[in-house]
Amino acid sequence: MGGVAGSALLAGIAAPALAEAAATAPAAATLQPFDMRDVDLHDGPFLHAQRQTEAYLLRLKPDRLLHNFRVNAGLKPKAAVYGGWESEPLWDEINCHGHTLGHYLSGCALAYSATGDRRYRKRIDYIAGELAACQKAADSGLVCAFPKGAALIAAHLRGEPITGVPWYTLHKIYAGLRDATLLADSDASRAVLLRLADWGVVATKSLSDAQFEDMLTTEYGGMNEVYADLFVMTGNTDYQVLAQRFSQKAVLAPLVKAQDRLDGMHANTQIPKIIGFQRVAETGGDESYHAAAEFFWKTVALTRAFATGGHGDNEHFFAMADFDKHVFSAKGSETCCQHNMLKLTRMLFLHDPRAEYADYYERTLYNGILASQDPDTGMATYFQGAKPGYMKLYHTPEDSFWCCTGTGMENHVKYRDSIYFHDDRQLYVNLFVPSALRWKQQGVVVKQITSFPERAGTRLRWSAERPVAIALKLRHPRWSRTATVLVNGREAARSIDPGSYVTIDRTWADGDEVELRLVMEPVAEHAPAAPEIVAFTYGPLVLAGALGAQGLAPGADIIVNERKYGEYNDAPVAVPVLAGDADVLARSIRAGDQPLEFTIAAQDGTPVKLVPYHRIAHERYATYWKLAPAAVA
Repeated sequence: MGGVAGSALLAGIAAPALAEAAATAPAAATLQPFDMRDVDLHDGPFLHAQRQTEAYLLRLKPDRLLHNFRVNAGLKPKAAVYGGWESEPLWDEINCHGHTLGHYLSGCALAYSATGDRRYRKRIDYIAGELAACQKAADSGLVCAFPKGAALIAAHLRGEPITGVPWYTLHKIYAGLRDATLLADSDASRAVLLRLADWGVVATKSLSDAQFEDMLTTEYGGMNEVYADLFVMTGNTDYQVLAQRFSQKAVLAPLVKAQDRLDGMHANTQIPKIIGFQRVAETGGDESYHAAAEFFWKTVALTRAFATGGHGDNEHFFAMADFDKHVFSAKGSETCCQHNMLKLTRMLFLHDPRAEYADYYERTLYNGILASQDPDTGMATYFQGAKPGYMKLYHTPEDSFWCCTGTGMENHVKYRDSIYFHDDRQLYVNLFVPSALRWKQQGVVVKQITSFPERAGTRLRWSAERPVAIALKLRHPRWSRTATVLVNGREAARSIDPGSYVTIDRTWADGDEVELRLVMEPVAEHAPAAPEIVAFTYGPLVLAGALGAQGLAPGADIIVNERKYGEYNDAPVAVPVLAGDADVLARSIRAGDQPLEFTIAAQDGTPVKLVPYHRIAHERYATYWKLAPAAVA
């Protein structure tokens, strides 16, 4: 989140006139995800992260999150409000009171969908009942918690200057109620959502296209996405129209023309609306919306991303020619941006199942999402910058409630949603995660047995009610030179095409076993504009220098104010210097005594410990290194 952000307004441009894009609807999705209840996570870092978030969701008190909703509706609160963003303004007067409740609903809906634990469903229905009471007391479909409530929205609709981001905050409420409806089958949530949705239709109906577009220069989250979803849920074409009106033409137009105008733009203001472009394309919008989403993804994921999959400095895109001026910021890689980029990646993959999407997803999942959680407390990061010798900073349980606190409530309870995908007879295995899949329609259970990334590969064991013909699609990652597939101990396929899928099309019987063998090795990566600044990777993992806790008191990495990243714990620390050729240095990296522990020699010969970035917590680190010239003999 970043408050008010926008771009040059191209007033009066209507969607049908955008560029020369074909005015045809995009093709239906090629693949389908599995219901999360049909996938079990087994022991490993992802299951551990899920359990940490599940426990945090249950520790939070719904009545405290509902405090300001009841105040705005003229009702007496039932509990004291939480601190941080829920009761204090960001910056000067901009605030997001109430956004956390929406993320909390989404998190509980995901946790319920994944586990079936009715404690999450009980909380969802309680919150929906409270929001319904707010709607009744206010005699309005609007439910919100930000100061001035309906008056702030009314001023925004009139085109008056405001200090706030009301649609951004409302988007979280819409999305939480949508997720509660679709993932937890909550009729109470659906009733509140539809009344809120109808309020939005009426509230915006009188705006001209130019007035609507002007309103969208203020951050509005993914309002286009939720109204597209509402159209699918109900068939109400008013929702479809509003989804397209909430698709900012000033951002859409250059993307349709394959023009990258992102430099200087607030990153996480854009990504949710791009997700919305793709959803509008899927729900009756013309091909231009998909073309814009696809080009945006290529621009961000392939040319603007750090080695971790994150991007940006202080929440904004920057010119990649200035990479060296931004890479070492403490305010790089906002976690919300990684959350939303993975959401967009998954949507695009379903329509065009390329390994390129899955490779990016894997890299960002490990180095952005899994890496964002404190494994001891379950709290999450805001930024994950590459300032040498800095550390990850995590939110407090009750007084931070950043945007990334909210997406953190969702990130770690939905890992199972992107391991496997399918069509009628193809099974895609995208992630190497210990898990079990029940494909009910085919009568099979596929158990994935792996210690990845400690070992480069995985095994799949089939349990089948009867022999069944399925084309198994195993990802050959871009980071592995070769991929070898064995079926029941015999080689069945070999690939020398990194960034592809290996297909084993056969009739599977009960007890069949597949082994995928891959190759992981240290590699140096750098941006084209700064070849002397490198990160080292091992397979999909970024290797970070583990620099210890020098100058850090216990708990010093739990903070309230995310705006002070770079100021907390900022005493000067010594950071090793690496010298020489990047590729030679990568080949010099040696494995340690423990899995996924390595060493590299600093310029003075001192060994530097390297570990996967997602394992770094409570200590200083370095992910990017500015190499010194090699010593002259």
